Amino acid sequence: MLWLIFVSFLCFETVSSETHTLRYIYTAMSKPEDGFPEFTAMGLLDDMQIDYYDSINQKKESKQTWMKENMDPDYWEKGTKSRKSKEQWFKVNVGILEKRFNETKRPHVLQWMHGCTLDEDNNEEVQGYDQYSYDGNDFLSFNKNDLQWVAPMQPAFATKQKWDGEKILNQYTKGYLENECIDWLKKFLGYGERDIYRSVKPAVTVFAKPGKNKESLTLTCMATGFYPKTIHIHWYKDKQRVGEKMNSSWALPNNDNTFQLRSSLEIDPVEGKGYSCEVLHGSLPEPLFTHWDGVVPGEGTSIGIILGVLIVLVVVAVVVSVAVFIYKRRSDVAVPVDPNTQTLLANAQPLLANENPQKRGSDSSHSDSGHSNSSESVKSSDSNSSESSKISDPDSVKSSDSGVSVNPTSPV
Repeated sequence: MLWLIFVSFLCFETVSSETHTLRYIYTAMSKPEDGFPEFTAMGLLDDMQIDYYDSINQKKESKQTWMKENMDPDYWEKGTKSRKSKEQWFKVNVGILEKRFNETKRPHVLQWMHGCTLDEDNNEEVQGYDQYSYDGNDFLSFNKNDLQWVAPMQPAFATKQKWDGEKILNQYTKGYLENECIDWLKKFLGYGERDIYRSVKPAVTVFAKPGKNKESLTLTCMATGFYPKTIHIHWYKDKQRVGEKMNSSWALPNNDNTFQLRSSLEIDPVEGKGYSCEVLHGSLPEPLFTHWDGVVPGEGTSIGIILGVLIVLVVVAVVVSVAVFIYKRRSDVAVPVDPNTQTLLANAQPLLANENPQKRGSDSSHSDSGHSNSSESVKSSDSNSSESSKISDPDSVKSSDSGVSVNPTSPV
């Protein structure tokens, strides 16, 4: 479930060669699975991971050589302190949300993402976003034009009302999204220019597997190892485009800063030949067409070969039968059929089957993208005690680098 939630955040938008995006994603689990961190935080530049922190190693580290070379040791030390603070903040607040939703038995996931997109041609900010999700569903998002928080579900209304009242902080968040985030984005683009502006051609293969029923096959066109992320795949049958039954997944990251994308098409095996996929990518001077070779899964042979073998077997069986019949007529005696001939005949058949809450934004510690954002202040109580904490700024704008310092805010 966590992977799917992460992918949904990662695929929040698709950037083209003319736009660039800087974003930070924080994920906390109430009951982490074996071997998976309770808390993770990462920075992404054009979907390329530039830094990473988790609750197991508890250290903010560079994921790109050019980040390590250009950022001072102090940047990573302050970033580590900031993310340790965020880790505690998330731990408190994911527990509060469990009680608010009245679901404490199964694991739950709280995520926060903020960032900005720059149109490089026009040198202007295209989009700034600051949003939260709970178990993969939208929980809160910031409308920077209206300086209001949008609550798409009832449990988020209390938080929205609290944050809408913090006018100064909301103005500051707007300023971060429109200015400071863009400044960091430009700086990182300069540092990683060689990697970011590179172009890598995709490797494309087409293969088949059994379909949803015995009468169908699923063709898959897989493009991998390409950069940048934007790519398009189309299916063709005998040079005619067919897309009505096409299913495409999101482009997913490889572990070498490249991407992969699969597109599938259900076909009738009888139609057999003539299928190909077209790949369009910025690294390709012209569309790349890759044809399906007709290989049937599990058989290791193509449809043409299978049909050829089938015909040969049938012809051989007929010839043997006729020869036996003629021999019997001429000799007028019973001729036993050789066991090998029986085997051949038998085989001649078709083969295809809380931290303690404080005023949000007041912390002067390191921040992840220079953004101070109050996530939430929640007051929860039971028969013995009351809890209060604020989903406040998983990243605080009050910082000199591109981290975000967390400042749990005052209770509601």
